[in-house]
Amino acid sequence: MEVARTFGATQTALFTNADTKPTEEGTTLVITVSSDRGLCGGIHSSVSKASRKHVAEKPNSQVVVLGDKAKAQLSRTIRNNIRLSFNQIGKATPTYAEACAIADTILKEKIEFDQAIIVYNYFKSVISYEAETIPVFSESTFSKSGNFDAYEVEDDVLENLHEFALANSIYWGLAEGHASEMASKRSAMENATKNAGEMIDKLTLTYNRGRQAVITSEL
Repeated sequence: MEVARTFGATQTALFTNADTKPTEEGTTLVITVSSDRGLCGGIHSSVSKASRKHVAEKPNSQVVVLGDKAKAQLSRTIRNNIRLSFNQIGKATPTYAEACAIADTILKEKIEFDQAIIVYNYFKSVISYEAETIPVFSESTFSKSGNFDAYEVEDDVLENLHEFALANSIYWGLAEGHASEMASKRSAMENATKNAGEMIDKLTLTYNRGRQAVITSEL
């Protein structure tokens, strides 16, 4: 996660320094990062809620969902906006190859966008996470950046940069989301274990009191 965050922050800094901004009439792609598994509190609900908010602001946005949990939640309200969905997500630690495969599928499906927004859970601490976004821009949008002339970028390099930025951002979202999910699951299991222990103690105390009452009555 730390490595993915470093690469992702460097890439985001490129767009920031180039003063890259989407146009108001530009198309938006929302990529929601979740997983196929539950037992982790409201971690899937947070990215689903954030995704619905973005779609509400731009109703024509297309949506790509990573993970069955968020797909089930988003299908209830914005089913018509969902263009692609991926499952088998979250069963193991995310890899860059997995992110590249997702990015390649999106590009092969000819999903055109001026700006892509990766919605993921930002890992803040073992007990805290928050839905955040990572911006990714198309080739044409980036080439129209205010400070684009400061970079010597050829056309073929620009295309490669676009593909790398998309895959890199997806990997960052997957890595952060996986870390947040594992921490949330650990916290949920610790709470379940604590509650079970307290229940056992209460039942044991009730049993001992009943047993002592029987013995006292017999005496």
